[in-house]
Amino acid sequence: MKFRVERDVLADAVAWTARSLPVRPSVPVLAGMLLDAGEGEGGRLKLSSFDYEVSAQVSVDIDVEEAGTTLVSGRLLAEITRNLPPQTVEISTDGAKVVVSCGSAKFTLLTLPVEDYPTLPAMPGATGTIGSDVFAAAVAQVAVAAGRDDTLPMLTGVRVEIEGDRLTLASTDRYRLAVREIGWKPEDPELSAVALVPAKTLADTAKSLTSGAEVSVALSTGEGADGMIGFEGGGRRTTTRLLDGEFPKYRALLPDSFNSVAEVNKAEFIEAVKRVSLVAERNTPLRLAFGEGRAVLEAGTGDEAQAVEVLEAVLEGDDIQIAFNSGFLLDGLNAVDSDIARLQFTTSTKPAIISGKPADDEAASDYRYLIMPVRLSG
Repeated sequence: MKFRVERDVLADAVAWTARSLPVRPSVPVLAGMLLDAGEGEGGRLKLSSFDYEVSAQVSVDIDVEEAGTTLVSGRLLAEITRNLPPQTVEISTDGAKVVVSCGSAKFTLLTLPVEDYPTLPAMPGATGTIGSDVFAAAVAQVAVAAGRDDTLPMLTGVRVEIEGDRLTLASTDRYRLAVREIGWKPEDPELSAVALVPAKTLADTAKSLTSGAEVSVALSTGEGADGMIGFEGGGRRTTTRLLDGEFPKYRALLPDSFNSVAEVNKAEFIEAVKRVSLVAERNTPLRLAFGEGRAVLEAGTGDEAQAVEVLEAVLEGDDIQIAFNSGFLLDGLNAVDSDIARLQFTTSTKPAIISGKPADDEAASDYRYLIMPVRLSG
């Protein structure tokens, strides 16, 4: 194998493929990255990584002198390519070694046995497409509420619901719930499907596929489906296994009527929450009191350090006092995509909904973040 490629093109492709390399591979070959240089005019280099859960594959244009396939340490190759000088890179095989040359720099890497490397899973048939920026933003909004506890795997995922031309994303860690609805272009307008995708993988993937205008989503559905979802965009494709388990029936948790609705400038509210929560000990809540024309934020009690801040706010309905975990509150506020944050309350002991203020009097926001209040003693 022997080919030449621009350093930036190679470094970008290697870094993206290396993202899904396992930190502690179960077998040594899984630490490898597969380089497959195809021959012919306008040759392509295909880079692949796979850990039996997540696969990643990207193709780039190269100048091929000799076609071939090799397997090298993915993390080492990523470190090397990132630090090469900005010149053309030449990669060639020399027996059981791979030589990477760029300007006056030359690296020799040992190869891993290609024949031991597992076959990457085939991409399922395309289910539909969605704008890459819209998809990345929606996934980021929802992934914040996913659980981090691997003993409850179903809560570490994002539930993807497909209903015709609507895509709904939802996640929860039992203390908060995030839901976002978006429009998309399905291959089959009658399709109805559900998948539970690992949240971290989905968030990393959505963020990394914004180089192309659209992302193609491929979900294996129907009889004999092998529990996999694939995403493709901008010359990159990735697949991941789906999570098993029953996701909570979250729609029943979303209240449909409220006694109080407050609107406050999002940026000012976020800054005030950060300041006031500086005195909040770990696990002590931030207290909020909404009244006519204002919101009062408080933290700390008695003999501890205390903080109070007052903000302008618009309130419709009853005055309310409620307390939240400040970290969970900030996650929800940061995920809102409008300048005004809307908070909807039923009572001080029931969950509240954070959303953006709908533009042009639209009926409802497509993003809702439900947050459980903290009960105050006394």
